[in-house]
Amino acid sequence: MRQNFNVKSFLVPEPVCIIATYNKDMSIDIMNAAWAMMADFDKVCICLSKDHLTTENILRTKAFTLSAGTLDTVTSCDYVGIVSGKDEKNKLQKSLFHTVKSQLVNAPLIEELPLALECELINYDKEKELLFAKIVNVSVDQKIIDSNGKIDLEKAKLICYDPTSSSYMEIGKRVAKAFNVGKKLK
Repeated sequence: MRQNFNVKSFLVPEPVCIIATYNKDMSIDIMNAAWAMMADFDKVCICLSKDHLTTENILRTKAFTLSAGTLDTVTSCDYVGIVSGKDEKNKLQKSLFHTVKSQLVNAPLIEELPLALECELINYDKEKELLFAKIVNVSVDQKIIDSNGKIDLEKAKLICYDPTSSSYMEIGKRVAKAFNVGKKLK
């Protein structure tokens, strides 16, 4: 038997995505953004309110980084989602994150987050509040690269947001090889 919950944002899990941009004075703004997803092989789509300082920064600089939250940084990731850069001028310092300038886009990379997409703005629909961006590069900390030179997401200890319980969850272990396990049913 099934139960109806009406309309909810329950497509789970939702990635914990931390966006980093430069403010007008070149200080750094970071925020936890819900509802980010891949839009194509080399594009992302983010539902991002036009009222966010981050949105203003992206429209001005045409660039940002989008990093995946981790178990080790869950407190900092949550903090940058509940505090606005418009209200807290020391948000970066209080978040305990540290940054370096991306070499490829006009945006900062967060050192503590091992997986980041370096992005350039394609367009922003102010009515629908949808942002589309091109991925210029995927920047990965060597600590999550395996001996074969591949990204090992188990080492990254990524987290996701569970809207059904308003909780962060650690993304678990591999359970099967994609595009392979289903062959048993052919």
